[in-house]
Amino acid sequence: MEALSSKGYLEPLRRYILSGKPYMGICVGMQALFEGSTEPPGVPGLGVIPARVDRFNSEDGTSGFHKAVPHIGWNRVYTPSNDQETAQAYGLEKDEWYYFVHSYRAAYDPRMADWALGITRYGEESFISVIQHKNIFATQFHPEKSGAAGLALLKAWLGQTSEPRYVPRIFPTMFSQNKPTRRIVACLDVRSNDQGDLVVTKGESYDVRERTGSTGAEVRNMGKPVELAQRYFAEGADEIAFLNITSFRNWALGDQPMLSLLQKAAATIFVPLTIGGGIRDFTDPDGTFHPALDVAHAYFRAGADKVSIGSEAVVAVEALLERCRALGADPDPGLAPDQALQHDTGLEQISQMYGCQAVVVSIDPKRIYLDDDEPVPEAHAASLISGADERAQHQGKQARWWYACTVKGGRETRDIDVVQLARGVERLGAGELLINSIDRDGSNAGFDTQLMDLIRSNVSISVIASSGAGSPAHFSEVFAKRQATGGAAIEAALAAGIFHRREVSIGDVKNALTKEGLLVRNSTMPVPL
Repeated sequence: MEALSSKGYLEPLRRYILSGKPYMGICVGMQALFEGSTEPPGVPGLGVIPARVDRFNSEDGTSGFHKAVPHIGWNRVYTPSNDQETAQAYGLEKDEWYYFVHSYRAAYDPRMADWALGITRYGEESFISVIQHKNIFATQFHPEKSGAAGLALLKAWLGQTSEPRYVPRIFPTMFSQNKPTRRIVACLDVRSNDQGDLVVTKGESYDVRERTGSTGAEVRNMGKPVELAQRYFAEGADEIAFLNITSFRNWALGDQPMLSLLQKAAATIFVPLTIGGGIRDFTDPDGTFHPALDVAHAYFRAGADKVSIGSEAVVAVEALLERCRALGADPDPGLAPDQALQHDTGLEQISQMYGCQAVVVSIDPKRIYLDDDEPVPEAHAASLISGADERAQHQGKQARWWYACTVKGGRETRDIDVVQLARGVERLGAGELLINSIDRDGSNAGFDTQLMDLIRSNVSISVIASSGAGSPAHFSEVFAKRQATGGAAIEAALAAGIFHRREVSIGDVKNALTKEGLLVRNSTMPVPL
């Protein structure tokens, strides 16, 4: 809103809307219609809708459901029981799922019935997810990222020739479900092979080269990135992640191969796309410097919905811990005082510009086993775990360990644990965590649920579990409710190799989760390709 006002667009936009000409807003484009929001206190909205926007409550009182904020994922839209005609005219389908990603919402109040065409439930909160009033149509969800259901809605709006008749709308008071589906994320590790082609690869313990045969250690080639991503979209992937594991430092930012890849993918894939790797300060071969925020700009313009930050996040939290120590503040980086924040990291700047929901931090931890009489380092006591030893020479014995974070693709271990890093990046502005496990990577032994539970119980943002998936049962296991998470849920799970090799399909995973009573997105609409 500040940008619209400073550029002189605010009043012309308000006049345009009030003139009766068609207006469609998406996400913040819907929230801008309200009088204001607690997100930027003191900054007025367009004031078209007589209500305000507030932040979600991460605690749901007596329900015991500890929800993540931002609200990220696929959720239902409930339409008026007495005005299905208008809902259908705008392409809304009651049995479809739509993709949401937001921290702030306009709470539903019956007095808003003249404005609302759809409401959604998250925990104990009901909020307006679709606005339709005269010439105004807006959605809190992203139709352009909601697969076939979202494209049908966009097509319906574009085909509108007149305003629907007015009907006093009546919304349901009982809801079949109150949280998003569990998300299945297909991951593509992208790098250049020895011939210079962009390929999807997959490693074991982060090693992506073949180590058998007499022809040398060539990069594993699992297929072409865009074609493979299109396949996953058609098979029902809820999100797709491209992880760039080649630096491409001999390319100028504007010529980066990953930008071209993203543009091609975004043109035909209508679910959220995450790009990871290379989101850092960057210098072109000609010496032109680009701060991390500019690198993120380039990826967002090319079609990314979220960026994933890895090693740079570790460095940022290490610096935050140093400043907390210098200030004599609490050693927990999640409680870092405002004066410890310098807002000079790419993570913070991208979060401030695009919102925390656009920033994923990828964490690559490894187990640091302790001898029987060895004390845990005091600073890392919060990440201490006990259980079955997974080292070959100690298989199955009881052991203790803590999780140390790594950088440079797992090649360098740092003196910072996963709890410190997870809480620190949340304080710096991350909206989601991608938790890998070096110990489980490529093992097909299942997700490290102890690691996932440890992190989820210490943060209030979404967690994506990664590394180790070998069967549909492993997804059911990581999504199962456990006391260790403190009432929270693991929101998403990611896999790569088993999908690439067709050992397990996305459909197999979703069928298994459905049998376990877990919500998943299954669209009945044909996927446009």
